Amino acid sequence: MVPLVVAVVLALWVVFAVARSHNRFVEERTTLTTSWSNIDTELQRRHDLVPNLVDAVRGYAAHERATLDAVLRARTAAGDASGAAGPRTVVENELARGLRSLLAVSEAYPDLRSSEHFLALQRQLVTTENRIQAARRIYNGNVREFNRRVASIPSNLVAKAFGFEAAAYFELDPVTTAAPAPSVRR
Repeated sequence: MVPLVVAVVLALWVVFAVARSHNRFVEERTTLTTSWSNIDTELQRRHDLVPNLVDAVRGYAAHERATLDAVLRARTAAGDASGAAGPRTVVENELARGLRSLLAVSEAYPDLRSSEHFLALQRQLVTTENRIQAARRIYNGNVREFNRRVASIPSNLVAKAFGFEAAAYFELDPVTTAAPAPSVRR
C-alpha cells in the first residue's frame, strides 16, 4: 500500500511540474508577444515619418530621386512585412540604411539643414529610434530568458513535448544616434 501511495504522489508531482513548466512557457510566450508589439508600434511610428522626411528633402534636393525612391521602396517593404523578429530584421535594416542615406544627402543642403520643419522631423526620428532601441532591448531580454528555458534541462523536455521553440532576437541597425543640430548660415 505504501509503494502505491508513493507512486501516486510521485505521478501527481510530475504532472504538477509539467503543468507548471508549460504554464511558464505560455506566460513567457505572451510576454514575448507583448514586447514584440511594443517594437512593432515604434517601427510603425518610424514608417509614418518616412514620407514626411522624403517630402522635406525632395523640396530641396529634387535631383536625388534615386535615394528618395529607394527610401520609399524600403518603407513600403518594411510596412508590408509582418510577423516575428527574424523576417522583419532584413527589411527594417534596409529601411534604416535608406534613412541614413537620406540624412547623408541632407548634409549637402545647408538650407535643408536649417529648415525648422526638417529639423523637427529629424528630432522625431531620433526620439523614435531611441524608443525602438529601448523596446528592442526589452524584447531581446525576454527572448534570452525564453530561449534559456527552451534549452535547459528539464524544461527542454516540456518545450519539445508542447512545441515551444527558441525565439529569434531582433537586431536592428540604428538610423541615427544623435540629435540634429541646426546649420549656421554665414
